[in-house]
Amino acid sequence: MTRPRLLDLFCGAGGAGMGYHRAGFDVIGVDIKNQPRYPFAFHQGDALAFCREHGHEFDAIHASPPCQAYSVMKSMNKHIVHPDLVAPTRDALEATGLPWIIENVVGSPLRTTVMLCGSMFGLRSHRGYLQRHRLFESNVLLFSPGPCRHEGLAIGVYGHGSAGHLGQKMRTANVEEARILMGMDWSTRDGLSQAIPPAYTEWLGRQLIAVCQPSLTAAAD
Repeated sequence: MTRPRLLDLFCGAGGAGMGYHRAGFDVIGVDIKNQPRYPFAFHQGDALAFCREHGHEFDAIHASPPCQAYSVMKSMNKHIVHPDLVAPTRDALEATGLPWIIENVVGSPLRTTVMLCGSMFGLRSHRGYLQRHRLFESNVLLFSPGPCRHEGLAIGVYGHGSAGHLGQKMRTANVEEARILMGMDWSTRDGLSQAIPPAYTEWLGRQLIAVCQPSLTAAAD
């Protein structure tokens, strides 16, 4: 059977794309910044413009618009104005008529379908578990694998390189540990800090592909 095609908007280093690939999609990524380590076909350019022009050529779409406008980390750089792209992204995806998923951080204006965390997927290093909560909105009914399992030391993947403390209850990982926690051995630290672990989108992708496959079968007939 032909693999359905997924458009990975604001693709970054390819954490989301890798999960969808493992779920059974052929993936093409788009990002305004060059992503030389992106593991699949890549187009550099404006993600929403690409979606409006080419979105109809795909079977499903994932989008991870910039999260800095909503992240708790924004308090560290209050002088920087970050784009608020969730609503424009939703409008562009809805206009395609395709199955879609938008991802962003807790605190973003998503109409939340599910929240995922590294602890749900057993993402761990020798020190503890990956605590990385992300929200997912979709026009497809999605399910999580269950509740968070916050047991032991919580480790976050933030910043640009060195391990340390993030508040009183969480540690941060260096690049080697971050690659283990995230399951992204190809990525730089900057890529990891913005990425979604592939385990998240592999889980969601298996649900999304079940929606795409009947339409593909009908088209083949």
